[in-house]
Amino acid sequence: MVIHSSFKDFILFLYVHISRADENYDPLEMATIKQKIRGLFEENADIEKKLYLAIREYNSFDKSKLSELFSSSFKHFSEDRSVLKNNFYDDLREIIQADGRVDHAEATALEALKEIIELNSQ
Repeated sequence: MVIHSSFKDFILFLYVHISRADENYDPLEMATIKQKIRGLFEENADIEKKLYLAIREYNSFDKSKLSELFSSSFKHFSEDRSVLKNNFYDDLREIIQADGRVDHAEATALEALKEIIELNSQ
């Protein structure tokens, strides 16, 4: 189950997921995501629109299938060795720390993603 056409779109989905792990979209976390995606997408990309669409996609996604989506997407995109060199895990940590606190649900979500990343990068 891979729903994203590019690794960059998948990373943006992960950014939204980690921000939403504590059941809200904190403005400081959203600002950090915007900063991160400016470097992720081309200069002329509509950052606000990309973020809005990713949030809509995340909100409508069946959360019981997130683990399956993450595993299959990492497996799919890990065929490209440049993907494995991406430091998005550090970005995820920075996003959850942006509001000055790391909620238990955010830490749990980050640890689960770390395990999936490590499993699929071997």
